[in-house]
Amino acid sequence: MVIGATGQIGRVAVGALATDGWEVTAVSRGGRRDESWPDGVRTARADRADDSALATAVGDGCDVLVDMVAYGPEHARQLTNLAGRVGSAVVVSSLSVYEDDKGRNFDTQEQPDGFPEYPVPLSEDQRTIAPGETSYSTRKAGLERELLAAAAELPTTLLRAGAIHGAHCRTPRELYFVKRNLDGRRRRVLAYGGKSRFHPASVHNIAELVRLAARKPGARALNAVDPDAPTVAEIAVAVDAVMGVETESVLVDGPAPAETVGDTPWSVPHPVVCDMAAAERELGYRAVVRYAETLPDTVAWIEQQLAGRDWREAYPKMFQNYGDLFDYAAEDAWLRA
Repeated sequence: MVIGATGQIGRVAVGALATDGWEVTAVSRGGRRDESWPDGVRTARADRADDSALATAVGDGCDVLVDMVAYGPEHARQLTNLAGRVGSAVVVSSLSVYEDDKGRNFDTQEQPDGFPEYPVPLSEDQRTIAPGETSYSTRKAGLERELLAAAAELPTTLLRAGAIHGAHCRTPRELYFVKRNLDGRRRRVLAYGGKSRFHPASVHNIAELVRLAARKPGARALNAVDPDAPTVAEIAVAVDAVMGVETESVLVDGPAPAETVGDTPWSVPHPVVCDMAAAERELGYRAVVRYAETLPDTVAWIEQQLAGRDWREAYPKMFQNYGDLFDYAAEDAWLRA
């Protein structure tokens, strides 16, 4: 059973599991069927927030429950309450649960010198943020803590996803370069010398981890990222290549020179680059795609969503998370100065 089956990762994971021979029930609020799924996939309608509806969807039970949308300790308890009817679970978490050795994490990044400085590569042994109710990160940490504590009743694999990319993404970082190219901008400002690295995670690679974890239950937390961690400058050039344009990068040492100039969704002062050795060792994981291979589909999807619409309408969460990413007047003024 896959909860959140029609979301960005769920669509691909359902197909991967069905192709691997599982009898899959795809659960979503709308109970919709995706055209990419094999014919044998069943669908069910249930609101994640409704305990009884989810329990009804589980019915007599399932061998594996895959949860794409679990968020917070209450969802962990919801799953563990089903332990008698579920063999094992695979749950998507986030890299944001990590903190560095000075207690810095994604929640402190807006403070002076507050961005975490993780080891490179970052392994699952790195300490995690304290659970709480104050943020996305603390709630994901609470989800992990409760599920791992109940592993004897419900063996759970937690997948700590990086910067997720692919079609159907509601917060595609690639939007920053795709829209600029569509708008005819041929110069871009990149903070930190264009060297920022924030490890991407393809929906196809996450789905492969889901497939492997379903076949090998256990109590574990694993990183879930691509084999490549390109710099922001490399990503920009790759998007240009897909779109057939040439753009000059103006590289700035240090942080963004102005509030809405040069600060991309990847711009970080210290690299966030993960180690995948644990997944390779425990699950036999090998990535099924590389970042550049999936980029044409990602770009095409973003272009389709932007067609005839304001970007803030097409991607409201991007505007909510990052503010005005396309303040061309401010950028032009800074370039002239």
